[in-house]
Amino acid sequence: MSIESAAGLENGQPYPYRRTELVEPDWTRFPGWKDVTREEWESVQWQRAKCVKNLKQLRALLGDLVDERFYEDLERDQRERATMSMLMPPQMMNTIAASVVPSGPGSLTEAFYADPVRRYMLPVFSDRRTDWPSHPHATRDSLHEHDMWVAEGLTHRYPTKVLAELLPTCPQYCGHCTRMDLVGNSTPVIDKLKFNLKPVDRLDAMMTYLRSTPQVRDVVVSGGDVANMPWPRLEDFLTRVLEIENIRDIRLATKALMGLPQHWLQDEVRAGMSRVAKVANERGVSIAIHTHVNHANSVTPLVAKASKAMLETGIRDVRNQGVLLNGVNADPHALLDLCFALLDGAQIMPYYFYMCDMIPFSEHWRVSVADAQRLQHHIMGYLPGFATPRIVCDVPFVGKRWVHQLADYDRERGISHWTKNYRTSIEANDPEALTRTYEYFDPIHTLPETGQAWWREHAGDSLAEAEKRAAASREAAEAQKLLPIS
Repeated sequence: MSIESAAGLENGQPYPYRRTELVEPDWTRFPGWKDVTREEWESVQWQRAKCVKNLKQLRALLGDLVDERFYEDLERDQRERATMSMLMPPQMMNTIAASVVPSGPGSLTEAFYADPVRRYMLPVFSDRRTDWPSHPHATRDSLHEHDMWVAEGLTHRYPTKVLAELLPTCPQYCGHCTRMDLVGNSTPVIDKLKFNLKPVDRLDAMMTYLRSTPQVRDVVVSGGDVANMPWPRLEDFLTRVLEIENIRDIRLATKALMGLPQHWLQDEVRAGMSRVAKVANERGVSIAIHTHVNHANSVTPLVAKASKAMLETGIRDVRNQGVLLNGVNADPHALLDLCFALLDGAQIMPYYFYMCDMIPFSEHWRVSVADAQRLQHHIMGYLPGFATPRIVCDVPFVGKRWVHQLADYDRERGISHWTKNYRTSIEANDPEALTRTYEYFDPIHTLPETGQAWWREHAGDSLAEAEKRAAASREAAEAQKLLPIS
C-alpha cells in the first residue's frame, strides 16, 4: 500500500482498525535454533552470546533456507556500502520473515528480500540505489552533533536540552544509524571515530558542564545504547544527574527495549530502575525510556513484558521514536499498524517519526518532505491526539521541525528552507543565526526529470559547498568549545 493508494479507497475507512494480539515468532523454524529452549531464549546472556555478527553465523543459522544469491548480495553490501557492521540479537533476527513457514531449500529467500525489518537491519546491495546511492550533501555526521560537543560526547544543540553519548556501542546496529561515524565497528567504507578520553573522565566532564550550565533542564542519555552500559555505571551516572537542581527531565534512549527486551527484564535492571525512579519522583524529575521501533512486526509479547516492567518501576513513560524509512514503514497503513501495536500491545507511546538523515548510502531509505507531509496527513484522526506521532525533519544546524514548518520549498530541485528560533552551542556570537534560512534536501530520485537534470549538472558544486560549510562548522566549534550558551 503506497502513500497515494492508501488514501483513496471508495468504501469504508481508508484504514480499517483491528485489535491485533502480539505473537512471539517461533525461533525453532531456523535450523540454527531448532533446539533452543524458552529458558535459553529469555536469557539475556544467551541472546548476547548468539548475536548474528557476520555472514558465517548467518549461514549457520539459516542454512539453505535462503538462496546463495542473498548471501552474495549481503556480502557485497558489507564490502561496498554498509556504514554499520552486522549485529543482530536473536530476538530481532526472529522477527524477520516471521509469518513464513520454511518448506525446504530457498523457501525463505523472497520473504527475506521483502521483509521490512530485514530491509533496515540487514541491508543488501540490491536494496541500494545505483543512480544516487548518496546525496551530494550527505555527510558522516549529518546533524553536526560532534561540532556541538561542549564536552566529549555531550552535544548542546537546543537551549534547554543536551544529548549525552555515554558509549559508542549498541546491542544491535541499524543500517540507517544517524551516528554511524562514531557508533559501532569500522566497515570497509567507514573508518569510525573514537572517543579520546577514558570513560570515567568523559562522564566527569559531562557532569562538570551540567553543573555549571543552569539553563539545561533536560538530559537525553544515549550512545550507542544505554543497554550496553553495565547497570552499576549507568545508575551511578543517573544518580549524579539527579543531584543537579536544574535537571527536570531525563530520557534513556535504548533500542534494546525492542531488540533485546531480555536486558530490561533482568532483576538487577528492574531493581535499579526502581531505585532511580524513586529518587526522581521524590525530586519531581521525570524519567522516561525512549525506544526505537520501526515496524509492527518487531512488537512481540517479550517487548510488551519489558515495557510493562519498566513502567512498574515508577518511570513516567515509555515512548517510541521511529525513523521514516522507504520500504519499511513509509505508508499510512504500516505507520498506523505500528502505532497501534505499540499503544495497544505494549503500552509504548508513539512519539516521533524522524525522516532518515542524510548519511552516506541512505538514499534508498529516504523520502521527500512532500511525502512526509502526506503521511502526516493520512495518519491523523485514527489515534488519540496524545498518541498521534509527529513526523519531523531533523534539519542540519537547526534541529527537529514538524514537516509542515518549512519556510519555503523548491519541489523541482527538492530543496526546502527552514528557520530556527534558538542558537546552538556553536552560534553563541552569531548575529545571523536566527535570521538566515537552512537547507534540507529531498532524495534526488524523487524529483521530476528537470530537477534531476539540475542535480546532475550541479552536484559537484553542491558537494564543494557542503564541505565548505562543514569546515566552517568545525572551526566555529573549536573557537567556542566549552562555552555555555549565552
